[in-house]
Parts: sequence; C-alpha cells; structure tokens
Amino acid sequence: MTRERELRFAAQMSDAEALMWNVEKDPWLNPSGAMIVIFDTPLDMDLFRERMKVAVAKIPRLRERVNPGFGRLAPPSWATDPEFDLDYHLRHVALPGAGTERQLFDLCTRLYEDPFDRTRPLWGFTVIEGLEGGRGALFSKLHHSIADGIGAMRLSEIYIDLERDVEAPEAVDLDAIITEAIAAEEADEDRPDNATENLLRSAGHAFRRQAGIVRRAAGEVAIWSADPLRARDRAEDVAGVAKTALDQMTPSEEEATGSPLWADRSRHRRLEVVSLPLKKVKKAGKALGGSINDVFVTGAALGALEYHAERNTPLDGLNATFVVSTRTDDAIGGNSFTPAVLRIPGHAADPQKMFTELQERMAARRDEVAEGGETLAALAGVANWLPTSVVTQMARARSSSIDFATSNMRGAPVTTYVAGAEAERMIVMGPVAGTAMNITTLSYNGNLEIGLFIDPVAVEDPAALRDCMEQAYADLFAAASDNG
Repeated sequence: MTRERELRFAAQMSDAEALMWNVEKDPWLNPSGAMIVIFDTPLDMDLFRERMKVAVAKIPRLRERVNPGFGRLAPPSWATDPEFDLDYHLRHVALPGAGTERQLFDLCTRLYEDPFDRTRPLWGFTVIEGLEGGRGALFSKLHHSIADGIGAMRLSEIYIDLERDVEAPEAVDLDAIITEAIAAEEADEDRPDNATENLLRSAGHAFRRQAGIVRRAAGEVAIWSADPLRARDRAEDVAGVAKTALDQMTPSEEEATGSPLWADRSRHRRLEVVSLPLKKVKKAGKALGGSINDVFVTGAALGALEYHAERNTPLDGLNATFVVSTRTDDAIGGNSFTPAVLRIPGHAADPQKMFTELQERMAARRDEVAEGGETLAALAGVANWLPTSVVTQMARARSSSIDFATSNMRGAPVTTYVAGAEAERMIVMGPVAGTAMNITTLSYNGNLEIGLFIDPVAVEDPAALRDCMEQAYADLFAAASDNG
C-alpha cells in the first residue's frame, strides 16, 4: 500500500482481550475472525512467503505467543516465540475435482474450525489453488485477542500491493530478528523470565488495580461531606453505568424471547454469501435517509424475518448485535470495539418503516455505549478473575439469547493485488461465538460481500436463509427507488 500505519501493540492483553483468550477454551465461543480472498490467478507462493517474512519482521505480534499470567491475577502478556516456524503458519493446498466456490467455502470452514495451537502465535494463512476458472484463493485466520476487524484489515496492508507486478522484497533474516527480540525481552527488567517474577508481576498488577479503585473511591467520598448532592449524583452515575453494561452483558426478559427456530447451538459452521453492488447500496441508503450500515442491518433483519414467515413461525422479536467502534487513532493493532444489542421487531413492516425504526434504535444504542465508556472492559476485568468454567457458562448464557451478530467493515475502494494475483472478492467469516450466526459485510472495489457464517444446527436451511436475505435486499432497493 502507499502508506504504512503506525504499528502499536501493547505488551499485555487488555481485560477484554484476555476474556476472549479465556473463553476460547469452549469451542462454541471461538472468537477468531477469518477471511477468504478470491484471486483471478493462484498466488506466487514463493513471493507470498517472502512478503510474509517482511510482515513478521515488521509486526512483532505475528511472532509472539501468549505468556499467561499467574492464575487470574493479571491478564496474559505477549512474548517472542523462541521456536517460531513461519512454515507452520503458511500452508499451501489445492481444491479437489472441479474446484467450485462451494468446495472452497467448505474447506475454509473446516480450516476455521481447527483450533489454534495456544503455544504458538495465533494466526495462520492457507494459499489455495485449483479454484474453477484458473483462479486461486487465500484463507487467513486471526485470533481476536490480536486485533479486531479494523485492525486485521490494517495488518493486511503489509502484504497487499496496488500493482500486479512488484519486485520481491529484500531478504529478511527472521532467525536474527527473533534472537534479538528474545535478548531484548530477557534484558527488560519489567518482563518476567521465571515463575517467581511472573507471580510478583501478576500480584503487583492486581494490587495496583485494586489500590487505584480504593484510592479514587476514598477521594470521592472525602468530597461528599462538603457537597452532599455529589454523592447522590455519583450514585446515579454509577447506576446508569451499571445498567448500560448489564444491558450489553445480561439478557433482559424481553431479549430472552428470540427465535424459536434458532434456539439450538453447536460448534459447527456453514458459510453462505450475498453479493451486492456497493453503488446500489449507497444509493439506497441515501434515498432512505441513512447509511450503508443501516441498509446492511435492515436487509439482514428483513431476511431473518422472512425466513421465519416462510415457516409460519410467529415472533415477538429477534435479538441482534452490532459493533460500535471505539478506535480513536489510525494505528494498527489491538481491539477497540463494543458490541451493542439491537432488538428487532417481530411484526411485519414495510422496508422503509423497518429501516427508520432500526436506524433510530441503533443511534440510541450508540449513545448508550458512548455514555458507558469503558464499562465493558471493567466487567471483563471482573470476569477474568472467575474460573474459566464459570466465565464460559456466563458467555454461553449471554450468546444463547442473541440470534445473530452483525459487523460492517470497509476495505479498499480500488483493485488490490497479493503476490502477483488480483483480488476479485473478499469475504469475512466473523466469529459466531455462541450465536446462531455472524453476518459481516466488507466493501471492496465497488462490491459489498456479506458473509453469513452460520451455525447449521441453529439454522437448519442456510441456503434458504441466504435466498431470503437476497430477496430482502432487493425489496429494500425497490423501496429506496420509490423514495427517490
């Protein structure tokens, strides 16, 4: 790409990242994200390998493994993997037979379901050949503790080009870089190099966090004697923050009534895709008085309702989530997002009314997230002190009330290339994490690819759901045409 963004990674996981690391022990709650890129030709594997060596050299997180804290006293940290093996993280396979896109999607789903080796860096790429029409593909998977969707897209800029024919990068000595990184970590007095120092660091982290809470609370209470109204105001503030957090973390009585068809859950996955012209989506959003994301979420909601209507299944409503980005800079790395719950009305409504209603509900939820600040991170900090079995049970209970999760990502507006091949399509496989499905859209070079990553035990007919989604977007475009 033409500009490299700042590379910024913390040495220690945030509480939210640590929570994602911990809950992955339950396969139902797999938080990893993945992407399929389809190319006009197969990638030059040798060239891609050299580009990835450069990426690993530039991005420390790609050569780091998780270094757990002592018990749950502190979040895990990151340390260079002394046995780092690039070839373990880069695979090269070919599709059998006709090499259809269905075969590609099924292969990538199986690759997604394979858990990460938790003793190695948490990422993997598979270069795929044999796709019909002489095409190729690239499957990439990244653990959510490394980066969110936006961060993952920015990481890809390291190996993406704006031209097909580019010179091979200068040779990189990864062994020397890793040896140097390990030496630097061993010389850093703030990093643990044995179990005793790990225990002390973890205990110190826990003490500082709790001492800080106590110190701030004591200072606040001291002011109350001079300003009694402040105590009441602070109590109301705390109650409001707690309510906002619990709204996101705990099913309400209303949210407990989601889809009766999608109540079962499993760790199995199925990928379906809906492709839309980006120009048409933009035009519809403008005509309906909203954004691309409003069109995307409304179409997904209408498609889900139609799926139930075709099966004569009445609904009180559906529960979805959408992502509110809290990223405040342009740096690569880390997670900066908060999921917000969106209640979808179960009654039939014309596309324009549904669009307006969901647009207003999402705007209200964004305001609540903004007011809540770091409440989700605070709750994650508390959850990380609990036994893994308790945390996963809580996470399962929360996700079981969500019918589907949504996320909207922005890709390059122009044609891009990787290792001599032109990228034609980019499809995201977002973390299902105990819901019935994840629906993530990615815009790229004039197209909007909507990846429906489905739990087939929850949604018994994924292909029919895809058809309902396609019809829903067609109805939404028709309503937009009537408006403008």
